[in-house]
Amino acid sequence: MTRIAFIGGGNMARSLIGGLLKTGVAASSLSVAEPRADARQELGREFGVACYADNRQAASEADVLILAVKPQIMPAVHGELKDVLARQRPLLISIAAGVRIDQLERWFGHALPIVRCMPNTPALIGAGATGLFANRRVSAEQRALAQHILDAVGLTRWLDDESQLDTVTAISGSSPAYFFAMVEALEDAAFSQGMPRETARALAAQACLGAGRMLTESGEDPSVLRKRVTSPNGTTQAALESFAADHFSQVVARAVAAATRRGGEMAAALDDTP
Repeated sequence: MTRIAFIGGGNMARSLIGGLLKTGVAASSLSVAEPRADARQELGREFGVACYADNRQAASEADVLILAVKPQIMPAVHGELKDVLARQRPLLISIAAGVRIDQLERWFGHALPIVRCMPNTPALIGAGATGLFANRRVSAEQRALAQHILDAVGLTRWLDDESQLDTVTAISGSSPAYFFAMVEALEDAAFSQGMPRETARALAAQACLGAGRMLTESGEDPSVLRKRVTSPNGTTQAALESFAADHFSQVVARAVAAATRRGGEMAAALDDTP
């Protein structure tokens, strides 16, 4: 039985725990370190997993250590777990945005197998999208194990170039917020034309859900699906021409570039962290 410990019991840890339990992983194989007493009680009550205030207790027998804490806390976590890491030599899986492998190696040790990944918030409902990158010490079996853990909350893809994780952050990690913003804009537009907000939101949200399912379940290219919806001289064409006039593609490209750039800046800011 693989023993998995979570350092941090926030939303992403909760989603992974729930997903793993649904795949048949035993609650007795999971442990969580969480400093807030109310959060520990809720985790224990909801999932039946062992919860601790102390990181060392949670990680003492772990084969896999999932780092689900803020980047700034990573060095302190290593200080607490130094002896456990030396004894157990677990697979480390980091879900902290913007923290590079070389930084994790500096804090936790170059001899450890480390997987860096970037899940997104739809993992909370089992519909996540996660990019993963492994250092050279991760074995084939450990890669499969890391993928199994993240597969529990959605789609996973391995990357050959770690720098692409900043792009993953931009196109899947941050992009749920882009779609929420789109629904907000559609809602506002419909409201300005007299439609009740609740009706506008429900219709726009369902349209996004339906379009996403069509894209993922049909296997069709998005351009093909777009063309099928677009009748010549119809309403969709009018809307798409308006998007094009406002340089929609360039707007999206600039937004993705900004998010990607910010990911690199966040990592660079941690370079001086001891």
